[in-house]
Amino acid sequence: MEMAMTDMNLEQARYNMIEQQIRPWDVLNQDVLDLLAQIPREDFVPAKYRNIAFTDVAIPLEHNQSMLPPKIEARLLQAVEIQSKDDVLQVGTGSGYVTALLASMGGHVTSVDIHADLQEQAQQKLTEHNIHNVTMECGDAAQGWNPNRTYDVIVITGGLPILPESFQRALNKGGRLFAFVGDAPAMEALLITRVGDNEWSHEVLFETEVPELENAPQPERFSL
Repeated sequence: MEMAMTDMNLEQARYNMIEQQIRPWDVLNQDVLDLLAQIPREDFVPAKYRNIAFTDVAIPLEHNQSMLPPKIEARLLQAVEIQSKDDVLQVGTGSGYVTALLASMGGHVTSVDIHADLQEQAQQKLTEHNIHNVTMECGDAAQGWNPNRTYDVIVITGGLPILPESFQRALNKGGRLFAFVGDAPAMEALLITRVGDNEWSHEVLFETEVPELENAPQPERFSL
């Protein structure tokens, strides 16, 4: 009886997350909302934080990393408009939850993280949920990744004070890049679309603050 009640509370919390946090934050794409209802976020949250899996907070991970708040994950997913055959690059695997969302919508995801242990945990969770169209690659992608590849979608889950041009160049024509760019506390969530060989459109979606990517390139800082 107690277990059933726990499951019921989980489903109520998931429903509240979608209806009270995510939908009011202009996430109206039904495919995105349906996916958030289907992929169990609580399974990707560290066990000690499972009771706050659906709250509007960044949940701590190892190595001073964190899961993005649910409404930001949802806006990210809506912004990049992933199609079923899209080739996706994710920089910052983290818990693997955003990886699962991207993989459930796209054709293939290459997920890069500097921490092998986080990737191992994420890979285990993806396997448990029968998500197999993900390749994990461990390394430092703060300046870009695999210069010989281009992608339909690139998602960078950590902050970058400045965005290396290599990421924009790694987009296929029509490809979309989501990144958090600038200095805390006023980073901009940017959607960049490659519209031509040497032309990109930029749209600021919202302001927020997220942890910087490790080894993120820094602008020159002038001091008096």
